[in-house]
Amino acid sequence: MSLPPLSVHDWTDKAFFNGWNPLQGGHIEVKEPATNTTLIRVAIANPADINNACTLAKNTQTSWATLPYPERASIFRKAAQLLEQNQDAYAQWIIRETGGIAPKAMFEISSVLHLLYEAAAMLTQPQGLVLPSQPGCSSVARRVPHGVVGVISPFNFPFLLSSRAVLPALATGNSVVLKPDPRTPVSGGFILAQLLSDAGLPNGVFNMLPGDAQAGEALVINPDIAMISFTGSTAAGRRIGELAGRHLKKTALELGGKNSLIILDDADIDLAVSGGTWASWLHQGQICMSAGRHLVHKDIVDSYAKRMTEKANSLPVGNPSSGQVAMGPLISKAQIERVHRLVQDSIKMGAKLLAGGNYNEQYYQATVLTNVTPDMPVFKEEIFGPVVAITAFATDEEAIKLANNTEYGLSAGIHTANIGRGITVANQLHVGLVHINDQTVNDDGTMPMGGRGASGNGSRHGGPANWDEFTQWQWMTIRNTAPVYPL
Repeated sequence: MSLPPLSVHDWTDKAFFNGWNPLQGGHIEVKEPATNTTLIRVAIANPADINNACTLAKNTQTSWATLPYPERASIFRKAAQLLEQNQDAYAQWIIRETGGIAPKAMFEISSVLHLLYEAAAMLTQPQGLVLPSQPGCSSVARRVPHGVVGVISPFNFPFLLSSRAVLPALATGNSVVLKPDPRTPVSGGFILAQLLSDAGLPNGVFNMLPGDAQAGEALVINPDIAMISFTGSTAAGRRIGELAGRHLKKTALELGGKNSLIILDDADIDLAVSGGTWASWLHQGQICMSAGRHLVHKDIVDSYAKRMTEKANSLPVGNPSSGQVAMGPLISKAQIERVHRLVQDSIKMGAKLLAGGNYNEQYYQATVLTNVTPDMPVFKEEIFGPVVAITAFATDEEAIKLANNTEYGLSAGIHTANIGRGITVANQLHVGLVHINDQTVNDDGTMPMGGRGASGNGSRHGGPANWDEFTQWQWMTIRNTAPVYPL
């Protein structure tokens, strides 16, 4: 199936930097994970390209921030209209480049539509406070943009996770330099650049340059960058946080997770199985909020494991572009090998394999492991693959202890017929997101998304948190006459 163009622009060997232009870092071939065929060849940035983009973004930021707010809001609304009109073309790029199934691609598109309208709405929201002051003086605290925001986005939900940082950063008056993951530069950057450019965003305000870790490091340390928004692995996040701290930059780090889905003994098992399926096998488990642990009460653990095994054996796996499949490929051969190592090492330690546990090319089978204990790799490490790891518990206190037995702190889900009991458990979980009678993978652009511990630095994306992250407070006082001081 050929990929439809979105405009007359030729993306081959180019990136979006003051319009569509070549870069100095060479080029990469973007592979389709389902077939390993080349989708497109794009330019990549070296540090000099990154520095040039940061200078351009700095030079255009003030004119963007002072553009009348109705004009800025209209750009976001126009982009939303263009996305709605061309969503099938956008969906094809996301399906082919990320290996995601069609409903996953449409979820990304609907989410970005929501974010675009939210960005437009931010322009008419209050941007400060009137503070108490002495007679003859007005005192206000107002939100002001940082200046230039650098965004580094991941491969798994690239269109959504780039947009959720880029759009509020722009809406709050910043200019932006985006470095999408080089495995998904089109979904993570090119289509967003195309969309904003066609909607009338002035050149230089948003720049999109794919690149490797060297380009990412250049972005973090560039003196024109005031803030970095990063979504990705905890290891990379630690490095970015270290570099940014050394250069006194603000960071918003949304990192990995080892999330627990807790099934209490009074849960509706049909709904629990439905939630567990979604939480671990949606997009092949390549989601930071995926359920890395299924903690199930001992009285129902055998029934739950049997039902999940039946579900695993019934899920069709294949090329998302070729038909109705539930799971597509993992993003790379390296990721396949990592998932398989975690599964096989855990089996050697005593985990019982009920389904899956193997792969063909970049397709990993939906896998179910039971008898999983806290010393096993599938219990301790973020898997980022389609693996259900089941651990039994006897009491609510034990479930809480197991869920908190991790350096991560992103998401949790609890299934129970007793809401009060669910709240009691939820109140003791060290996570940024918790869902009672739901599973771990939930997202909404109006809620503050983020984790704690190794899942992030306490920053949040979404809703009111966007003002916290992408602006800073400025205190301003105004007097008709300057005071006379006694010194």
